[in-house]
Amino acid sequence: MKSTAVIPCFCALLLISARFSLWSQPDRWQQRANYEMFIDMDVKKHRYRGQQRLEYFNNSPDTLYRVFYHLYFNAFQPGSMMDVRNRHIEDPDHRLSRIANLSPEEQGWIKVRKLTLNSKPTRFETVETILEVDLPEPILPHSRAVLEMEWDAQIPIQIRRSGRFNNEGIEYSMTQWYPKLCQYDYQGWHTNPYIGREFYGIWGDYDVKIRIAKNYIVAAGGYLQNPLEIGYGYEPEGAEVKHPEGDKLTWHFKAPNVHDFAWAADPDYTHVKIKAADGTIMRFFWQRGRGYDEAWEALPPIMSRARAIMNERFGPYPYGEYSFIQGGDGGMEYPMATLITGRRPLPSLVGVSIHEQVHTWYQMLLATNESLYAWMDEGFTVYASTIVEEQLAAEGLLSPRKPAEFPFENTYSSYFMLVKSGKEEPLTTHADHFQTNFAYGVGSYSKGCVFLHQLAYVIGEKNLAAGLLRYYDVWKFKHPTPNDFIRIMEKQSGLELDWYKEDFIHTTNYIDYAIESVEEENRKSTRVLIRRKGQMAMPLDILVTYIDGSKELFYAPLESMRGTKPPESDIKRTVLPRHRWVEPTYTFVIPAALNRIASIEIDPTRRLADVERMDNLWKTK
Repeated sequence: MKSTAVIPCFCALLLISARFSLWSQPDRWQQRANYEMFIDMDVKKHRYRGQQRLEYFNNSPDTLYRVFYHLYFNAFQPGSMMDVRNRHIEDPDHRLSRIANLSPEEQGWIKVRKLTLNSKPTRFETVETILEVDLPEPILPHSRAVLEMEWDAQIPIQIRRSGRFNNEGIEYSMTQWYPKLCQYDYQGWHTNPYIGREFYGIWGDYDVKIRIAKNYIVAAGGYLQNPLEIGYGYEPEGAEVKHPEGDKLTWHFKAPNVHDFAWAADPDYTHVKIKAADGTIMRFFWQRGRGYDEAWEALPPIMSRARAIMNERFGPYPYGEYSFIQGGDGGMEYPMATLITGRRPLPSLVGVSIHEQVHTWYQMLLATNESLYAWMDEGFTVYASTIVEEQLAAEGLLSPRKPAEFPFENTYSSYFMLVKSGKEEPLTTHADHFQTNFAYGVGSYSKGCVFLHQLAYVIGEKNLAAGLLRYYDVWKFKHPTPNDFIRIMEKQSGLELDWYKEDFIHTTNYIDYAIESVEEENRKSTRVLIRRKGQMAMPLDILVTYIDGSKELFYAPLESMRGTKPPESDIKRTVLPRHRWVEPTYTFVIPAALNRIASIEIDPTRRLADVERMDNLWKTK
């Protein structure tokens, strides 16, 4: 009897393991959490009551005795870590300064009333923005568990990302609004308190029902399941809408294979939808009649074309819908949706909409741990947004704006300013632990973008473009790390790149080269001495322009690369001997007399992040 009982149990484990293996990523497992939630909104008190059923798949090899939830709304209380951190940082965020003076009615909170594991009561304690839970029984490796919760919440005055009544009058920006299970991965639990920076979530399916007063229009990152009960432009054209009895409607959304769910609600939303060029539905929600209707009405075809470019350059958008929603405090990305402030002229509205839509790739699909690697989220998005905007400008869709000579000018300048300020910190710094908001912001956005654009200088533009698509194919719906990205680019280019990641990301070493001397060696050759003034060594593209107008590129690979990048133009290229990072100077010979040379320039493409370019150019007198 005992032996026969083992067989079905073992088979069941194999079936569970097979199911989990569908979600495994190269060399690593990942957890899964499927949410079913119902909330009942009281718009007079700005509170709601919630119920949650969470199906949790422990795909790890570890036994879990505890679990943790994020309770983000609890940050919006005087004395919270978000409040205290902002009051003691050198350059505080003015938006967060309001927290210290919030009245009880303006504060945010989430209070968990009940939590069970497989119908058994748990013991839990709220520690500000983290719920610490002791389980009545362990969750075994490769097993499934069901966590059921009841909670109450008060929606704070809109301060940062989420809340009620933002500065444009949107009543509810519902982001980070529910008890969200913390991520558990190969590094263990990620239970960082909410200080105001970035996020990290578990892949899963969301089934969300929102009961709210009938006069509200709800916009969300998901598919509405009951359009014929709702209307408001969700119903198919010509279909009859039949509202249920009562003074409230229940909006039922589903969002498959995402790691968060966001929504917004306002009685004055206008809802416009289009079928984008890639066949998906794009929805646009804003308050009509506030002076920016012309910009919002011009936005849909531009976003349709922008999406087509994103699909081509970064990988196909995998969902059937996407919503642009007026709300929040600027621009913030979520799965299948973004919340953006909407009272903007068209160029600003297009810019923020492109940036947040690109976040679909760099965070919503390639879900890095933003707290640890914010530069892979924000920096890659700045890079990709710039690529998309420049193509739109070239196609005349951003008229009167024309393509820029060097589209990354402001990004590089911002990074150079950070280097020269003396406040730079390594990008391996946890997002919450930067000493200044300035160092975090410029490092994550600008230096992160420079990392990617400069990588094209190292491996070639074509390799970078192909590598980004390869990165998407391998790591979509997973949680890649910096090393995962670098390995993709190494496989794509055939070059070793660990030196590049370690110097540019792990340190504050900067790049600064100079043409120190140009001397005639004899009547047939010229000797050039290059000095490395910065700490970081790089391969060198050195363009020589001759008096007759002809050009020749002298390419000096870095020994650490263990190879050379492919030619990128029709200009004649001479590959020089490799140089080593330990040597402060590099000398090479041009096989031409000095009087034949008009100029010598290090990196005419400006992709090399040389902090002082004035000494990169030599011209004949």
